[in-house]
Amino acid sequence: MAKEEKNVYTYQTEGNLGSVKITEEVIAIIAGLGAMEVEGVSSMAGSSSRQIFAKLGYKTLSKGVHIEIENDEVKVVLSINLKYGYNLKEISSKIQEKVKTTLENMTGLIVSEVDIRIAGVDMEEA
Repeated sequence: MAKEEKNVYTYQTEGNLGSVKITEEVIAIIAGLGAMEVEGVSSMAGSSSRQIFAKLGYKTLSKGVHIEIENDEVKVVLSINLKYGYNLKEISSKIQEKVKTTLENMTGLIVSEVDIRIAGVDMEEA
C-alpha cells in the first residue's frame, strides 16, 4: 500500500483491475464500529454516547481513534469509555480482537497492534 495523498492510502487489487483508496478516517470509523460492538463499551472517548452517532452519523466513531499505517501494517490506538462493572482486562482483550478482525476483514489491511486507552468509566449505565 502506498501513501499517495495526505491520509489516503492506495493499493492495487488482485488481477490489476484497478486501485483502492482508503482514507485514515474510514479506517478509524471501522475501528470505532468494531470497538462499539463489544459489550461493556460505553462510547469512544471524545463522543458522548451511542445515541450521538445514531443521530449524527458514523463520523463521531473516529473520535478517540488514532491510526498509523507503516510498512503496509496498521497500528490502532483507541481511547474508550467503558460501562461500570466490566473486567478491564477481559473487555480490552475482546476489543483488541474485534477491532483487528473487523479491520482486516473489511479493508484487507494487516493490523499489527491495537492499543487500548481507557479514558473513563460510565457509571450511569451500571
